[in-house]
Amino acid sequence: MADFLLELLSEEIPARMQVKAKDDLKSLVCKALNEAEITYGKVQTFATPRRLVLAIDGLATEQPDVDVERKGPRVGAPDKAIEGFKRSLGAESYELTEEDDKKGAFYVARFRRAGRPTADLLAEIIPDVLKDFPWPKSMRWSDHGVRWVRPLHGMLCLLDGATIPFTFGPVTSGNTSRGHRFHAPEPFEVESFSLFNKELARRFVVLDRDARRAGIKGQAELIAKQHGLRLREDAGLLDEVTGLVEWPIAVCGSIDAAFMDLPPEVLVTSMRAHQKYLALEDESGNLAAKFVAIANLEAKDGGEAIIAGNERVLRARLWDAKFFWDQDGRRPLGDLVPKLDDIVFHAKLGSVGQKVFRLDSQRIMLAPWIDGLNSEDAERAASLAKADLVTGMVGEFPELQGIMGCYYAKAHGESDAVAEAIGEHYAPQGPNDRCPSAPVSVALALADKLDTLAGFFNIGEKPTGSKDPFALRRAALGIIRLIIENRLRIPLKEAFRDSLLNHGGEKSKREAVVGELMTFVADRLKVHLRESGVRHDLISAVFATGDDDLVRLLARVEALAAFLASDDGANLLAGYRRANNIVRIEQKKDGLALDGNVDDALLQAVEERRLYDGLMSADHKIGRALEKENFADAMSALADLRRSIDSFFDKVIVNADDPDIRKNRLNLLSNIHRSIAKVADLSLIEDVVSNNDNRRVA
Repeated sequence: MADFLLELLSEEIPARMQVKAKDDLKSLVCKALNEAEITYGKVQTFATPRRLVLAIDGLATEQPDVDVERKGPRVGAPDKAIEGFKRSLGAESYELTEEDDKKGAFYVARFRRAGRPTADLLAEIIPDVLKDFPWPKSMRWSDHGVRWVRPLHGMLCLLDGATIPFTFGPVTSGNTSRGHRFHAPEPFEVESFSLFNKELARRFVVLDRDARRAGIKGQAELIAKQHGLRLREDAGLLDEVTGLVEWPIAVCGSIDAAFMDLPPEVLVTSMRAHQKYLALEDESGNLAAKFVAIANLEAKDGGEAIIAGNERVLRARLWDAKFFWDQDGRRPLGDLVPKLDDIVFHAKLGSVGQKVFRLDSQRIMLAPWIDGLNSEDAERAASLAKADLVTGMVGEFPELQGIMGCYYAKAHGESDAVAEAIGEHYAPQGPNDRCPSAPVSVALALADKLDTLAGFFNIGEKPTGSKDPFALRRAALGIIRLIIENRLRIPLKEAFRDSLLNHGGEKSKREAVVGELMTFVADRLKVHLRESGVRHDLISAVFATGDDDLVRLLARVEALAAFLASDDGANLLAGYRRANNIVRIEQKKDGLALDGNVDDALLQAVEERRLYDGLMSADHKIGRALEKENFADAMSALADLRRSIDSFFDKVIVNADDPDIRKNRLNLLSNIHRSIAKVADLSLIEDVVSNNDNRRVA
């Protein structure tokens, strides 16, 4: 067994691409080794801004010998075909025999293929992996024909310390690497991964990404503590900074007091978006006039020049932000609304001004279902919601849309409810984002997302696979959270119909789109509840009843889950499946049409009458329980059916000799599905209960 080490040294790899790149490198190399039938042990991959590294322990030094059997042409085929088959074997000695199948005799070649050395195979595998590497964006450099994310400077490729030679573009693999770009740029020879890792650390490179991230966070927290502050949580920025440095050194800078009257979101965004600075805050959560920058080297002056340079760049950024803040604040948002007609929301969905009109229409339709909604505040918030899109600040920092609208609205005397609704109407934008709870905010946020989903689905722009350019999955998740967390009793189909009325089109098309939207929301709901341990098939089973009240639907799901976990539920599910299977098979066998009508006079056995009476009683109980939204009672009514269904299958032969009795019994079984379907469609439950006893059906 041998150890393998591969390093690809390049210009800076974009931070957002590094994690996927190291995962892709591992996946592609392991796939090639598996296909070559080469065994291996532990596989590790690493990524820094300048290098991708792959290390494998316990790699077999050669392929195993393999007995190969190849089927060839028919006996009697042209000589050229037979000779071509022999050449394709790639073996000097082989056994050629004739074998028969239904279509006649054919040739079979058998031979033993000797395994090749792993080093020879790796010299072919690695260039192929590099040639087809799935970078999101790649480039050619100079006049070389190959593509890579950035120009390659070197390739280290060793098997048990011996170089595996290959060429990729202008670069040939060797046994040397380089350390930090500034601190240790000279080449050094490598013998093994363990020594390579230690040598990199000595040469100012932290290879392990997790160690770099922990180091950055630890240094930043120490600086914050020294100033009586704390580090503001920002996992995304911490991940990005980790991908920007190989030798992280944290330094602390200051924000000029002249800028501290800017909204904290402006300060944080200026530091985050352009400079990648980590923000600090006091114990009350207020933004401090300090920031942490992560340098990629140890400065001889202790970082004083680095700090001064970062402060100077930030100062210039904040002067721009202050200019926008002062200029934008001179005009109330209402004066900016007409300019929204000049901004295209989507070519097929009109301008942002038209979207604002639809928002107002939608919030009127939502009003009956949102308690405590002030119609005047809601109307004002809807009209001003998008006005900050034409401000200079949002033009510079698009991620502040809504937030700046809130500040500008408050500055010009709008009520807190209106201002907060403007600031929150894009929320929630993810599973961890805070969900609005104030009535006006909820109405506006919900109206915005309903309009977006309905509009894009209406023009056929739907998410496909991993592509979702208009963030429709996020909009659907936002709708789900707004409804569930605020316990809104909104009939979702009706809400979508109201949205689609604003987009025109024929009624039949609108109804089809409503169906697509409900399916889409159901899929998002399954994803949303997955972390809570809610089974997706239970959601499907309840959705199939046509219930579009998400609050009520989740109560049904909870009750159904508890019921199916009981013995009564498990046994009823088995009986339900057996009844469904019998009805389906018998209908398919002779095309029997069942209408569900049971003739009382044809009920002969005590067990079938007991089942019939039980179904009638269950229908009544289920109907009353569902009206009161007492789903526990509805499940109890289903549990009462369990014994009568079991005794029916134990004592009654469904396929009676009399065709009328047979049809009547099949109609009785079909009514089991109809009764239970009022609560849930159990055919969608994936825990299939096997039923091996078909004696009473045969």
